[in-house]
Amino acid sequence: MINSRDPSTRVSLQPAFVLHTYPWRETSLIAEMLTRDYGRVSVVAKGAKRPMSQYRGMLSPFCPLSISYSGKADIKTLTKCEWHGTVILPDSALMAAFYLNELLVRLLTRNDPVPRLFKSYFDVLKELSEHKNPSLCLRGFEVDLLNELGYGIPTVENDHRYQFVNGDWKSLEGVSSDIGIGGDILNSLKNKSISPVQDKEAKAIMRDILDYYLDGRPLNTRQIVTALKKI
Repeated sequence: MINSRDPSTRVSLQPAFVLHTYPWRETSLIAEMLTRDYGRVSVVAKGAKRPMSQYRGMLSPFCPLSISYSGKADIKTLTKCEWHGTVILPDSALMAAFYLNELLVRLLTRNDPVPRLFKSYFDVLKELSEHKNPSLCLRGFEVDLLNELGYGIPTVENDHRYQFVNGDWKSLEGVSSDIGIGGDILNSLKNKSISPVQDKEAKAIMRDILDYYLDGRPLNTRQIVTALKKI
């Protein structure tokens, strides 16, 4: 809720998740947060690394929080944090969850409300905690993220094939079936109804789309997964 005395500088008890933290000075942390009503918000938790800090142990990923903060600069000052439990994720889902966090940090602009995406994020964490197929969970969230950014997947002809080229979709009617992706898979992606059989192709096209909007900058979580597979 916004403090009526100064709505531009104070926010109280906003539902939030930590996406990423990094040290700031000797005893503090800067946290990138996903909030329900303000989207991605950067806050500084002063003294968070001190043994007796009110924030110690609370600014961890995948924990539903309520946060209060103030300030007019891009990085706000965290003033209160309430912990509402932890979404317990199996080891097999941890990298998938960190991948979601990295996507949000990279692609969301600050202070842009994303209430539907906040719900989608919470929902996919709960799905991952229930040992559902991580890859299929990710595809659904990626579609929700693209929709939020205004880059949603179009409705297409099931029996045509398509190619994603520089932000646009090109129909490949009459072209070899080895090129592009089937319209049936694109429609399944759009409707978030991808089957395990379709997932390999769906994953490949989503990677192409996201790489385009990431301007080709590699995701750290992808690199870590690739390195682990070589061990």
